[in-house]
Amino acid sequence: MGRAFEFRKARKMKRWSAMSKAFTRIGKDISMAVKAGGPDPTNNSRLKIAIQNAKGVNMPKDNVESAIKKALNKEDKDLNEIVYEGVGPYGVALMVETATDNQNRTVADLRVIFSRNGGTLGTSGSVAFMFERKGVFKFPAEGLNVEELEFELIDFGAEEVFEDEGEIFVHTDYKDFGQMQKALEERKINVTSSELQRIPTTYKEGLTEEQQAEVEQILEKLEENDDVQNVYHTMAG
Repeated sequence: MGRAFEFRKARKMKRWSAMSKAFTRIGKDISMAVKAGGPDPTNNSRLKIAIQNAKGVNMPKDNVESAIKKALNKEDKDLNEIVYEGVGPYGVALMVETATDNQNRTVADLRVIFSRNGGTLGTSGSVAFMFERKGVFKFPAEGLNVEELEFELIDFGAEEVFEDEGEIFVHTDYKDFGQMQKALEERKINVTSSELQRIPTTYKEGLTEEQQAEVEQILEKLEENDDVQNVYHTMAG
């Protein structure tokens, strides 16, 4: 459990600004999953995970079905997943995951957000080395023993298993995401969220409250953008 505290901090770095944003984000996940592997979740693991995550944020079933139906429409535009890197105020590194049907629009919008909020949009690889991709699973802790579960899941790639505010979090390496998903399903654990996150390997320490507020401002502006799916950063706290 040596890195559990770091993971707890890292989990708070990635936020959904509002419920409507969460629905939009997952709707895009569903669309990309359907276009890549079809509308049947039993034969499309990516879609199955997206639907699972939709349930985890109480996304109405009608919304899920609508997203699937829309993705099957040949006139529905394809979405491209593009990751942008940059630096925010006070040297805080930022990773921005997007899903867009117009890359030119997205990069122009992001460049404006960075420049107007004390940041700089960087090139590919400029800050990616400061993050590592991890599988992150979340589910209710009720009826489960964390220590016993950790022992069971080690063989499936569990690096951290801890409880926080009534929920259990399991972290794995990127390559172990699939087998951990399967292991949790086999144990009939009601996973409410499973995704790949970018966990900082280093943090920007020592910012004052005023400086942190400036960083929060650029994070909020990025998260409000319709093309942005996730934002990760290295600010400590």
